[in-house]
Amino acid sequence: TRFLDDLHTLRGFGRHDPGVVRPALSAADMDARRWLRTRMQEAGLEAAIDGVGNVLGRSRQPGPALLIGSHSDTQPRGGWLDGAFGVICGLEVARALSEDARTRKQAVDAIAWIDEEGAYLSCLGSLAFCGLLDESEIDSAANQSGETLRDALRRNDLNGVAARAEPGRYLGYLEAHIEQGGYLEEAQQQVGVVTAIVGSRNFTVRFSGQQNHAGTTPMIKRRDAGRAAVEFAYRIDQLYQQNTGPRTVWTIGQISFDPGAPSIIPGRAELHLQFRDPELSRLDAFEQIARQLVAEMNSAGPVTVSIEPAGAPIAPADMDPVLQEHLARAAAQTVPERWQRMPSAAIHDAMFLARVMPAGMLFVPSINGISHDFAEDTAEDDLVAGCQVLANAAASILAQKA
Repeated sequence: TRFLDDLHTLRGFGRHDPGVVRPALSAADMDARRWLRTRMQEAGLEAAIDGVGNVLGRSRQPGPALLIGSHSDTQPRGGWLDGAFGVICGLEVARALSEDARTRKQAVDAIAWIDEEGAYLSCLGSLAFCGLLDESEIDSAANQSGETLRDALRRNDLNGVAARAEPGRYLGYLEAHIEQGGYLEEAQQQVGVVTAIVGSRNFTVRFSGQQNHAGTTPMIKRRDAGRAAVEFAYRIDQLYQQNTGPRTVWTIGQISFDPGAPSIIPGRAELHLQFRDPELSRLDAFEQIARQLVAEMNSAGPVTVSIEPAGAPIAPADMDPVLQEHLARAAAQTVPERWQRMPSAAIHDAMFLARVMPAGMLFVPSINGISHDFAEDTAEDDLVAGCQVLANAAASILAQKA
């Protein structure tokens, strides 16, 4: 089908079989955005790349409109469907509804967000579109090579001024996405209607002891920052297991010892703690548990421990109940008894759109639950079914508002 052909063409930009290397503002990313702009124009949309790199294809119909899309950038070693599936769904729904005599007067705007993956600034495109981006962040954000976001935009002849959500234009935002987990596949379902997107909190925990000789310092006299970091990691895992919810997850994704030599007791250590949950109350509880453990370790000694936020907390985002019902009805009609409601365990652009308009999401299964990896994949039947559910829901939403 045309939908699958476009999805495979997008895969070709930055292709690294079987995955894709197309980080935001790279040459491959910008080539893909120019191709998407052309495809949107060919679909009859007024398409342009804005000053941060979003590709917005605007319907020529007066509206009110539905905005449909996702992000087209990838992880540095990414899969071919993460974001791309939802972008091509938006293009296909806009195209299909405009070709049908019953729906051609209805307005669908298609969007390809930039840098959802955070090469420079996570969810840059959607934050800017929603008016949630501070201008100073464009100057302070940088990639792992040290290039600032401002310089990367200039390198691509982008002025940093994003298209903004036009007041009164949008009935809401829809986003289709691969699940990036294994729940749908394990339940043998084809579609997930998203109820909420998890919030997350990130903390840096630092341990300060006394660097010393690993051979001559008795165990009883050591102030070993590395040992304290490992103790914290073990104890926080035990505490979180006792207080977890059905969808709570926590990760220590980084840990470092200083100076990090085999024969030196670490004088300093640092780790990064992250936890996610759909419930704000559990996020609050998990933060309190971490802070209490830090206080206990400081009281016990011999190492000093501190904890501080690493970036702003991200609040959970509920998906709009009306859009959820349209998606659920479309799923029940298109894939009867092969769909379910579920929260999103990953962060998506939709959570920021939800702050300025009604937002809804659907998921399709990820084979073996794998994502953010070259092996990421989804069965073609599931991709097509997801796009069809999205199209049917969009037509239903627009018909109700006509």
